[in-house]
Amino acid sequence: MTKPISDKAEVAVEYPDKLYIGTFAHTARFDAHLDQTGISLTLELPGPEDQRKSVRMHFHYALFAEILSDLAKTVAAFPSEDILHRDTLRDSAKALYLALATPANEVSGRAPVGISHGTSDRRASSP
Repeated sequence: MTKPISDKAEVAVEYPDKLYIGTFAHTARFDAHLDQTGISLTLELPGPEDQRKSVRMHFHYALFAEILSDLAKTVAAFPSEDILHRDTLRDSAKALYLALATPANEVSGRAPVGISHGTSDRRASSP
């Protein structure tokens, strides 16, 4: 099920003879979910056929885990004064961590207790 994009995504696909660039903002939607082999991400802008666009990506689990590890290594360069983005990223990473720690038959699809997207709960410990 798709959800509205709350911020913005920019996509560029480059071939030797072509460049495709797309922006997905507040009027666009996204879907992100796990499947048997990895992470599926869809960005779409609905509308008339001549304006409609979509991007679908699938990352196998090992690659996605490597991407997460590389992101973690770059946190030191992230401005410490950018509290809103740091808190939002931390809270979402913690929600993923807690969901992965929960047996599959107990996962409800809701954010775990203590996790509210877009806000910070400094009382909760880090994973």
